[in-house]
Amino acid sequence: MAQMKTKHIYLVFFTTLSLAYFIAISSLEINDFWKSEMILILLQLLGISYFTYGRWNRL
Repeated sequence: MAQMKTKHIYLVFFTTLSLAYFIAISSLEINDFWKSEMILILLQLLGISYFTYGRWNRL
């Protein structure tokens, strides 16, 4: 049960971090293509780090 709680805490942390990044990128005055690319790259990196951390620590 404690493992599930830890997993959810990390999921909430990464979700909050990605939402904050999304808001920051959305407010920039750059081309829409680059905005979407920067958002997708960060979300992919966060997803990879979340699942890699979970596999190494058996969450």
